[in-house]
Amino acid sequence: MTERHTISILVNDQPGVLARVANLFGQRGFNIESITVGQSEEEGLSRMIIVTSGNEQTVQQVMKQLHKLIDVIKVQQLSAFPMVARELVLIKVEATPQNRTEISGIVEPFRASIVDVGPQSLMIQATGDSEKVDALIQLLKPYGIKQLCRTGVTAMTRGAITAKV
Repeated sequence: MTERHTISILVNDQPGVLARVANLFGQRGFNIESITVGQSEEEGLSRMIIVTSGNEQTVQQVMKQLHKLIDVIKVQQLSAFPMVARELVLIKVEATPQNRTEISGIVEPFRASIVDVGPQSLMIQATGDSEKVDALIQLLKPYGIKQLCRTGVTAMTRGAITAKV
């Protein structure tokens, strides 16, 4: 059975690490649905959050292969634990002075905000889980989405659970 998996990979902040990790996924026939990379709590280390789909056995095999890569410090399957996952999206939507109030009414329940107003457009910023972002996009489509940019998922386990070496 194919499931979505969220994997955290702590790596040395070195050129080529992202390419080696992405290449490993490609060689195993795994599609990376989302990837985010940024600084971690330790200087010189970055954290990658990768969302992919596959069965549990195959994901465990990929995680073992990730451990073998140079510059990989820790690998953890976050989706095996209670976790918090969020995305950021910027959506530029067509907006006339007549329908801005209507669009604002759609944005408000999502706790999103209008971050730019142009003569014929609004730019909306939202954060939340992937389903929330998807729902907002679907509601804004009828107004005409001019441009959309998503960050991909970033995630952490809840409470005191941390990655094991």
